[in-house]
Amino acid sequence: MGCLIKRVPPARELPVRADPPVPPRTDQQRPVPRSRRCRRAMEPPGTAGAPAAAGRPWEEAKAFYDNLAPKKKPKSPKPENAITIAVSSRALFRMEEEQKIYNEQGVEAYVKYQLDHENEPFLPGAAFPFVKALEAVNTQLRKLYPDSEELFDIVLMTNNHAQVGVRLINSINHYDLFIERFCMTGGNSPICYLKAYHTNLYLSSDAEKVSGAIEEGIAAATIFSPSKDLEVSENQLRVAFDGDAVLFSDESEQIVKAHGLDMFFEHEKAHENKPLAQGPLKGFLEALGKLQKKFYSKGLRMECPIRTYLVTARSAASSGARALKTLRSWGLETDEALFLAGAPKGPLLKKIRPHIFFDDQMFHVEGAKEMGTVAAHVPYGIAQKHKRPAQEKQTPNSK
Repeated sequence: MGCLIKRVPPARELPVRADPPVPPRTDQQRPVPRSRRCRRAMEPPGTAGAPAAAGRPWEEAKAFYDNLAPKKKPKSPKPENAITIAVSSRALFRMEEEQKIYNEQGVEAYVKYQLDHENEPFLPGAAFPFVKALEAVNTQLRKLYPDSEELFDIVLMTNNHAQVGVRLINSINHYDLFIERFCMTGGNSPICYLKAYHTNLYLSSDAEKVSGAIEEGIAAATIFSPSKDLEVSENQLRVAFDGDAVLFSDESEQIVKAHGLDMFFEHEKAHENKPLAQGPLKGFLEALGKLQKKFYSKGLRMECPIRTYLVTARSAASSGARALKTLRSWGLETDEALFLAGAPKGPLLKKIRPHIFFDDQMFHVEGAKEMGTVAAHVPYGIAQKHKRPAQEKQTPNSK
């Protein structure tokens, strides 16, 4: 019997599936060398693996990382090279409420109050805009002369207790002031330390301490808050000086007091070519002039961030020449010389808007205050024999 053989159809060949083409590896798919992995770990968030912008300069990347780092404060200049401005705590900040506690309740209550409120910054005081303007000048000087130490150096000079210093430091940091040197004497007068700090100018709200500094041969003035606020420049330091008994000696004022104006005019005419003796703030004007010349040497006379003014009651025609020739004999000058011939100074100062105005007579200080100018009284010369009430109301032992 024949075997039936079932015919099996030949096996179907399945179509071979072709693999998709393999794209070339990108930089993101290639193994990353160890050195590049380290660099990628440092990339800012959101930028890892992103292609760099074509032609992006290295300076932009460096600036990015520089901004991440905390900004360092500039280095303080050496005291012997700097122009040192010593400021009391009550001149720099408003402390009326604290001073009232000190006067009425004593030092222990005063210190306790300061400790309880040490995280509350003080409000800016009369000298605050002046200090800010000094720092603005320093900023420009550092750009022009990075290695120079001929800068303003502000020192906080106070007879406050050391524990109160925490609130003062917090306030200084709050306003981003650059004040590195402190002198806190715990109730004793700081006047004996002024020379050790190489002080060129001392500002305080305490007339007694200011008089002590003047007697020590240090330029000093009692600073007063203006009766109203007047906006001042943030980019240019403006300082206004009276002439007699401020920049110059009180020689001419003695003639006025003893013999009257007519004799004064004759005296000034006869001595026109004889320089006046120097007054207590001549050295400060000299220091300002020294810094001005650093800007002049860079061709920046018109853009100089320091501007000085002579604002005097003298008459230009009858007594102005001697004042100007005296400055010339010292090798000094002011940017502007304003002779008022006895007219009030307040309205003119309102136009100038100085950060501070120095005068030896309280009459002119009061007039400046009323017009919104920060005025400072220089207790020097014969005019101090005729003190006004506002001058005598200074609080003793003020901070």
